[in-house]
Amino acid sequence: MELDEKKYLYLLFILPLLVLVFLANLYWKRKKQREFGDLEMVKKLSPESSVFKPVLKIVVLILAFLGLIFALVNPKIGTKMETVKREGIDIVFAMDVSKSMLAEDVAPNRLDKSKQIVSQIINQLGSDRIGIVAYAGSAFPVLPITTDYSVAKMFLQSMNTDMVSSVGTSFNEAIKLSSTYFDDKKTSKLLIMISDGEDHNEGAEEAAEEANKLGIKIITIGVGTEKGGTIPLKRNGIIEGFKKDNNNQVVITKLVPESLTAIAKATKGGYVNGNNTKEVLEYVKNALNNIQKTEFEATEMADFQSQFQWFLGFAFLLLFVDVFLLERKTSWVKKLNLFNENK
Repeated sequence: MELDEKKYLYLLFILPLLVLVFLANLYWKRKKQREFGDLEMVKKLSPESSVFKPVLKIVVLILAFLGLIFALVNPKIGTKMETVKREGIDIVFAMDVSKSMLAEDVAPNRLDKSKQIVSQIINQLGSDRIGIVAYAGSAFPVLPITTDYSVAKMFLQSMNTDMVSSVGTSFNEAIKLSSTYFDDKKTSKLLIMISDGEDHNEGAEEAAEEANKLGIKIITIGVGTEKGGTIPLKRNGIIEGFKKDNNNQVVITKLVPESLTAIAKATKGGYVNGNNTKEVLEYVKNALNNIQKTEFEATEMADFQSQFQWFLGFAFLLLFVDVFLLERKTSWVKKLNLFNENK
């Protein structure tokens, strides 16, 4: 089940206010009755009045209002799960989350720029499956292969430099973990690596060659400038200093396109500078067009149907009960009393 218009759920806060208004009104009426005279005498003078009726009315009105709210929210229910066939490419995004990605030589910083690029790439995909891996000195699985792009974007935005504790950057670990995301079927496989290119471990090209044997093509995207930048140390968004090395010198981190180019070349892929998002999107789009799409199966919830009409009908039924039955109850009681008196 899914809710089409969740914003209307805020109207539920009105219900407790209605109850408070009702109780305040009930208290005020009881107070006025005491001022008028003895409660027992008041009851004899107005035998048709009761506490039950106003309570019943407020309950009916609250339920009617609740029905109207859920009609606005429009719940949708999927009637069944079914397996559908799609054609596309299996794509894994490997995101560098090392501390050097906090450098602000590209706005707003390298990591946020990487997120923007990946999000834009996802926006132009069709029926491809995607997964996400984070890496620094080690690699960490963020999201397995899926067709749910909205979930992928949610996980993407939550990525930060604290999710992988290892220091440095290890391309070979990222490539090895990403390779496990692809199944053994003959699907087209693409690994898109986003990094500033600073590799602090060896074996990246060997790992890329192994990936090539598995039919994985790698596209690398370099984020940063060759001039480089410092790594700010922030607390609550305020810069308190800059990262320093063992000699107490401020670290300058630079884009190293050579390492990224070598990785891509090992799989007959390509390298593109990520500082211009438009150029990156055009490059990836052309690359995807040149990769053969393969058929795969995906399990999805099918036949989502709106259910608002049931809640709307329920609300109108309760309003009918309130207006045409409860409101007329007083006149019925009066007629019944007159009939008893005449007898």
